[in-house]
Amino acid sequence: MNLLKNKYYLKALEFIASGQLESLPVGKNVIDGDNLFVNISQTNLKKRQDARLEVHNKYIDIQIPLDGAELFGVRQRSECKSPDAPFNAEKDVQFFADEFDDIISAQPGAILVFTPDMAHAPMIGEGSIRKAIFKVKVCEE
Repeated sequence: MNLLKNKYYLKALEFIASGQLESLPVGKNVIDGDNLFVNISQTNLKKRQDARLEVHNKYIDIQIPLDGAELFGVRQRSECKSPDAPFNAEKDVQFFADEFDDIISAQPGAILVFTPDMAHAPMIGEGSIRKAIFKVKVCEE
């Protein structure tokens, strides 16, 4: 997947560079209809053993911790063999009980990109965090 050919991905990068993230309210903030939006979340982090891998078909995730560190478990989607439930097309998500292959540590302002071929388990850590989760429609234009 060539992200630089995805006009919504490029638009997301422009939005991130604009410096508007810190001023967005908690909740869904629409940038380009269902093609590109950002959810601002204020939530408690969870223990590693409570985090589940997730995958998406329709959207690329761009996740940015805004005010605290966060850990992400990762594994190639093709290596996930233990689904918790069938794919939920309405929510564009499927969860897996598989173990992570690796853990990524992200400091505030780090930009993590998860394409549909990468399973990820976000929000691992202690305390609470404010974060941005961009949903970027997959397209090859």
